[in-house]
Amino acid sequence: MKPLFLLDPEITYLNHGSFGACPEPIFADYQYWQRELEKEPVQFITKRLPQLMQQSRQALADYICCDADDVYFVPNPTTAINTIMRNLDLSPGDEILSTDNEYGAMDRTWNFYCRKSGAKYVRQPISMPVISKEKLIEEFWKGYNSNTKVVFLNQISSATALIFPVKEICDRAQQLGLITIVDGAHVPGHIELDINALDPDFYTGTLHKWMLAPKGSSFLYVKKEFQDRIDPLIVSWGYDSESPGKSRFIDYHEFQGTRDMSAFLTTPAVVRFLEEHNWTDKSMSSKSLILQNYKRFCDLLKTTPLCPVSSEFLGQMCSVPVNTQKPIELKELLYSKYKIEVPITKLNGRFFLRISCQSYNSQQDIDTLEKAIIDILNTTDLIQ
Repeated sequence: MKPLFLLDPEITYLNHGSFGACPEPIFADYQYWQRELEKEPVQFITKRLPQLMQQSRQALADYICCDADDVYFVPNPTTAINTIMRNLDLSPGDEILSTDNEYGAMDRTWNFYCRKSGAKYVRQPISMPVISKEKLIEEFWKGYNSNTKVVFLNQISSATALIFPVKEICDRAQQLGLITIVDGAHVPGHIELDINALDPDFYTGTLHKWMLAPKGSSFLYVKKEFQDRIDPLIVSWGYDSESPGKSRFIDYHEFQGTRDMSAFLTTPAVVRFLEEHNWTDKSMSSKSLILQNYKRFCDLLKTTPLCPVSSEFLGQMCSVPVNTQKPIELKELLYSKYKIEVPITKLNGRFFLRISCQSYNSQQDIDTLEKAIIDILNTTDLIQ
């Protein structure tokens, strides 16, 4: 698969999780739509674009299992969560229950909202290493009380790469009458996603990570009963439209001024690419690489896996605890000397070497990283 991607062949790329990587056929489709826009901008935007966007939403909805009129495109999950945040009507003392494994931009979004509203953002601690799904769920709900109004959590943690039991948490949250918001940035194209079965109130995910779309393609799903309560983040021509479509929700949110929609328009090509290349099997091979090598790196670094080494908690990423006081220097050395792109993530004062595997990766890439780590251990003080 490697020749299909545009990545620098001189770099061992083990960081698909950060921004994804786009295969050449999908990128060519992206450029096609950019050229179509530039050939006749007026006709393209005013006449062709609405139907093309509907086709893209339908392709996405079929892939993630929801109604096409319940989802719209956004540049990234941060935009999606900001839209939800601006429409929550919480009172001083109300609480948003989350975990201490959330993405930093999301923590900042909720901290901003709470300073404005007087609500409280609760980062419920999750013990590491995780012992079992049942124990994790038990710890999460220790943060619940009568003031809890919203549950917010990531389905796959960016820093720790752990898969969270979102279905079980959403089910109980709904029994308690709580609003459920799921950050699934790392989910589509990575692990199975059936939004209808999961049944959250809000769900955001990316296409530009594991679905391989061009950068800046993500979505926000909103359950029908909440759609009339969600105002657009940017008010534009879709608001009180003079020529409304069948969905006011889509009218309000889909068109927010002049912007390049080309990344969104690649969605049918993205789904075709995944189907034509039997991506379920490709993903499974990448997951096997993670399961086979996770403990190996923990042993090398004299640390402990963050969870049982199984598909219940791990997909195509794993985060290896690393004892370092110089995480930036370590990451830069891995890139500058060894030509390896791999992040050092940070969460709650701990550092992790996060390894991502995609179809263009092989055991040889993993071995290259191992040799580099051994050399760093033998020749520097960057890892204790």
